[in-house]
Amino acid sequence: MNHIRNFCIIAHIDHGKSTLADRFLEITGAVDTRRMHEQYLDQLELERERGITIKMAPVRMRYELGKEQYELNLIDTPGHSDFSYEVSRALAAVEGGILLVDATQGIQAQTLANLHSARKAGLTIVGAVNKIDVLEGNGDVEGLDRVRREVAELLNVRKEEVFMISAKTGKGVRELLEAVVRRVPPPKEIGKEESKRKETSTRALIFDSFYDDHKGVIASVRVFEGSIRSTDTITLAASGASSKIKEIGYFAPTLTPTETLGEGEIGYVATGIKDIALVKIGDTVLSSKFKIQNPRSLALHGYQEPQPVVFVSFYPENNDDFDLLKRSFDKLRLNDSSLNIEPDQNEVLGRGFKVGFLGHLHFEITAERLKREFKVGTVSTFPSVLYKVKTKKEWQTIVKPEELPAEYEEIMEPMVTIVILTSPDFLNNIYPLQKRFRFMESTTETFHNQTEIKAKMPLAELVSDFDDQLKSATAGYASFSYELADYRKANIERVDVAVAGELIPGLSRFFPKETVQYEARQLVERLKKTLPQQQFAQPIQARVGAKIIAREDIPAMRKELGNFGKNGGDRTRKMKLWQKQKKGKERLKARAHVRIPPHLFKELLKK
Repeated sequence: MNHIRNFCIIAHIDHGKSTLADRFLEITGAVDTRRMHEQYLDQLELERERGITIKMAPVRMRYELGKEQYELNLIDTPGHSDFSYEVSRALAAVEGGILLVDATQGIQAQTLANLHSARKAGLTIVGAVNKIDVLEGNGDVEGLDRVRREVAELLNVRKEEVFMISAKTGKGVRELLEAVVRRVPPPKEIGKEESKRKETSTRALIFDSFYDDHKGVIASVRVFEGSIRSTDTITLAASGASSKIKEIGYFAPTLTPTETLGEGEIGYVATGIKDIALVKIGDTVLSSKFKIQNPRSLALHGYQEPQPVVFVSFYPENNDDFDLLKRSFDKLRLNDSSLNIEPDQNEVLGRGFKVGFLGHLHFEITAERLKREFKVGTVSTFPSVLYKVKTKKEWQTIVKPEELPAEYEEIMEPMVTIVILTSPDFLNNIYPLQKRFRFMESTTETFHNQTEIKAKMPLAELVSDFDDQLKSATAGYASFSYELADYRKANIERVDVAVAGELIPGLSRFFPKETVQYEARQLVERLKKTLPQQQFAQPIQARVGAKIIAREDIPAMRKELGNFGKNGGDRTRKMKLWQKQKKGKERLKARAHVRIPPHLFKELLKK
């Protein structure tokens, strides 16, 4: 194990993690030059298109240093705060990490958040400043030195210990890789007392998984104790499921079979399990010569179920695609265990699923993957959060506004602690956002030539268009990270929408009381532009309880009755026909049922 180094790359989004991983692959010869391409470890088309890492990617590399051969296991991690659960699983599988900072942007919010998580996991951190070729090309030597000094202060090390690299050109990358070998400790052996257990001789952490039609669920694992052999029968600690292994191996970065995965190594286990719900990321793989009586008691520390914070209901555009949508979600959940999926029903859209996400970007990525990878068209509702409602008898949790009880005493909404890093030049632009997005307990301080704004805000505001508004206010230079805080009493109203006197399920919204009039007005105006005319008039009403707070009308279609005067007719005849038509429209309206087609419903649900 002295020749094994397990490490990951952590950074703010778009600071060059995947490009640095490319250079490591080239230096170690892990990938043939002919097959090499940019963002090699980002296997999803969506990742390369957006230029961000969505899924963590492990790879084993061989590197010789000082006549010694080392096994380097790298895990490339996502940078966006929505995927912090994904990062936490990677941190649990390694002993060290490279903290990468973009020289042109400096320390960002997610840089601090990821560093805090890495320190909490006990990792050895190696600091590096990336994209130095950009500032060197501009002759900004002072800027480079400033960023290097800031990273050194952040890590509490000497400035000379922070590496200056260009992942694009390869400058300084080999020196950084050699520093990882020297500084990151090898895997630790399990304590002597723990190793005396007779129930199990092997424990490995599942930090990722994916599905293969022939091999079943393939789990990405880090072996912490003992070794896994290709002939073993394994048991999963959380689910208690047992199975004979189909294949084991390591990522090179393609799946490369082997006979044994030893203690401290990272690789994969083809479990042969076909039920994807039985294999959970964060679970422990157990292997033993003896029957394991209580698998849960042997689980490795740190396993936690991910907590969804944003809820969106998905319905197939074509009702016949319900089973396809179900299978698609099942496969997505296999390598994204943070998805929380429950059956749902809507009067307009039919059967679907209520899905919990870790954030708004997580929702967007999943919706795009459904469309691209599984070719299933969907209609999704407005993103919502989990509210707590107090009635006379008990506390309830609700996601949809329609679930709000008729009588209740108070509503509690989830809060987040948000940290914004920005240049002091943009402070005046950010202050108006604090009122619009209901900031509370806001504090401001200077941090490494940047201004740090720390505050609490409702999660519902964060998942609306906060990200876009912040980027617009700061010309794209501000960054933020957040974490769930607590629940507080909410001052909100439920707004229902009725068309021609009929409530439309799925269009109800929660709005803050201070802006409910404005939001309701915007909603009915948008409905008027979207809904088609009918043979009868359609009043569109936004209601709070029995009170109508906003209204628009879609007039009935009129049939032209001709120019009676030009053709010698009498106007009274035209008036009689109009009256007759009017009575017909009133009878039609009394019997009419407003039906919003799924494609129009999808337009209404767009931001």
